[in-house]
Amino acid sequence: MWKGLWLRWLFMLLMLATGIGKLLDMPGFVGVVATYRLLPEALLTPSAWALVLTELLLAAWLLWGKRLQPAALLLIGMHLMYLVWQLLTLLRGISLDNCGCFGVFLARPLTWFTPLEDLLLIALAVWFWRGAKRQAA
Repeated sequence: MWKGLWLRWLFMLLMLATGIGKLLDMPGFVGVVATYRLLPEALLTPSAWALVLTELLLAAWLLWGKRLQPAALLLIGMHLMYLVWQLLTLLRGISLDNCGCFGVFLARPLTWFTPLEDLLLIALAVWFWRGAKRQAA
């Protein structure tokens, strides 16, 4: 049995929690996405839905447990995107009461600690990808 199984379950639960948290109030989550001031208004709703559906798809993919290398790459890409969004917002001096990580119900402010969390998740996702690559070989 591959020792990285705990990482697969960690990411599966994280994607499920974040996806469901956002899905429970999509209009509210669209509002959170708008607070980052990075997208034109016409892209707010489609982008919010794309984020939620991608997180839920990733949760299902990780539960399925097949072809984990591409799933890990998608995790890395998603968290890199979140990292860039957060850093751009912080560097522009925009204060957010809710980073949107878990939707509107578990609101927490965007701080300089938030990108560090995503850096940790990226490192874990790279480790997961490497393990999935070794397992596939």
